[in-house]
Amino acid sequence: MKNHQLKAFLEQLIQNTPSDWLKLTTHRLDIYNEARAKFEFLEQLELVFNRGEFNEAELAKLPTAYDYIRLGHPLSSVLEWSIAKELGFKPDDLIAFASETMALMAILRENLMRKQETILWYEGSLPSALDLESLKQVYNYQFKLKEWQGEEDLTKESTPSVFISEKDLVNDWESLPKADFYISRKAKRGSIVLINAKDSSSYVKAIQHVRRRESIAMTPADCFSTLKEMLSQKSNASPLDTTNSLAELRSTIAQITASKTPALLASSGLSIQYAIMMGLVDDALEKHPGKAIKIIVPPNCYGGTNDQARRVAASHEKVSIMDLPVDGRNDMVKSTQVVLEASAALDAVPLIIAEIPTNPRVEVPNLKALRETLAAKRLTPEARPAVEPVFILDQTFCPNYQFLKPGGIFAEVSAISYVSGSKFPSGGKCTAGYCVANEQAASLMAKIEKHLAICDNQATDLQIEILKEQMPSMNERIAKAYHNTREFVSFIESELPEAKINFVSEELAQQGFTPSVFSLDLPTKGESPEERESYKRMLNQRLINSMISEIPNESKYCVSYGQLKGCYWTIPATSTQGTTKEEDKDYIARVSVSPKLDLEKHKEVFKEFVASL
Repeated sequence: MKNHQLKAFLEQLIQNTPSDWLKLTTHRLDIYNEARAKFEFLEQLELVFNRGEFNEAELAKLPTAYDYIRLGHPLSSVLEWSIAKELGFKPDDLIAFASETMALMAILRENLMRKQETILWYEGSLPSALDLESLKQVYNYQFKLKEWQGEEDLTKESTPSVFISEKDLVNDWESLPKADFYISRKAKRGSIVLINAKDSSSYVKAIQHVRRRESIAMTPADCFSTLKEMLSQKSNASPLDTTNSLAELRSTIAQITASKTPALLASSGLSIQYAIMMGLVDDALEKHPGKAIKIIVPPNCYGGTNDQARRVAASHEKVSIMDLPVDGRNDMVKSTQVVLEASAALDAVPLIIAEIPTNPRVEVPNLKALRETLAAKRLTPEARPAVEPVFILDQTFCPNYQFLKPGGIFAEVSAISYVSGSKFPSGGKCTAGYCVANEQAASLMAKIEKHLAICDNQATDLQIEILKEQMPSMNERIAKAYHNTREFVSFIESELPEAKINFVSEELAQQGFTPSVFSLDLPTKGESPEERESYKRMLNQRLINSMISEIPNESKYCVSYGQLKGCYWTIPATSTQGTTKEEDKDYIARVSVSPKLDLEKHKEVFKEFVASL
């Protein structure tokens, strides 16, 4: 590095890195300002840099970077900031992915939206999993591929140019040709994209959105190793041989899910969801050429699911969205019947995504009726058999329930289930996710695995090790957390009977549905619907503030679920439903209870809150 002040600063930072920067997967909301999350961290980091001297405690006080480890975190921000500072770019112009291919795919997607072709220049070799034919046929991306021989002028083309190589941006910068985008591949760690285009700010937003919705940022451990390499320091991290760990983990998942198909492991819940989506689109294009593909999704489900589905539809002319109202006044079974009849009338390929229990109101549909609806035979207007649906089930809220076991509730329909591993599987220690299929959908797993590889979104070796260690105790943790939740819900019902609580019935719990999250509609007042809604929102916030101020070591304002200890509070409309249409948002309080917390203290604070009403 030529910037000696920067080099000295990074050397000191590596020596003083807070442990949270390497281990936390959910943000600390006590140091989080959502409106400033994308730049406040770097503003404060610059002040520390200019001062020169600092310690670990000072770094730990810096505001949370971004809003989630999937989108970005302190170490990914430091990595991007340091490269930008060394090369004279804005920090926003550097974006680090945990994938070697998704940075490129993010550029290709944005240029597709702009109706522009991309010139892809490469030096050496391309990532082995990058299936160029699939990028064109399944993802609909438009590009030309050219090998750089060391002399060609990349800027003579009128279309955007991307230069991809294994060269290091810092140490090899002067030898690189001029291009609109540079992608530096980091074997086993991911890639770093530098945006050099004239309208870089619009590309920054688009590429960050891909990282947020279809992939993850380079992991903290890998960012830490990359920073060390920039300083010519050896990484202390030893390569992990996960051959045995992966086999052991898959065996554990098979025992928990009772699925016969080996689990696929991805870098996050949305990473595995994206592989499922693109794998099934690929399968539909191959088996049902010319037919429309309908992604059927609840409009008020988790914002990442909703947004990703609509982004896939926006990228391919054969794919479109059908809404599936499932929560509140809507019944999932009736809605499913309506949309499948509509799909059959269009002779389309139906792909249904749903959460059970639903989010945010934690409701479970009549599963027998849902199975019968999914399995029903339908005809097209020409009296031909309609394409049967694939049911894609997000069971993050209930990962211990065996939906896909042979002879089980969904044995007669093609069904794939997936889980965000950042919740109960890892206890909040990593973001990895996984999916399994029943026997009817087993043949689809090869397509899903293909696209997981194309996106290079597989779980990292460290994530596999964490899941291997955490998952054997998952069902026990779920049982304890459910017990605490049931006790807390019963207490709230006795103290504030006017409140509306959405939680599974004891009858459903006896059938195996034992989530540890519930939603709470506090009693309200006012002359008009607007006044009543406003009062309820105020009361929600007051309750949450009481909990996190009175029990700061346990009660957190966060979206986490399945954590190892404490109690997490959030309002879905302002967090997990962030990209959901306003009319579909739900301004209720959602509470997530862990297997280990001071439940009596939580009861005490809630009782004080009720007394203040």
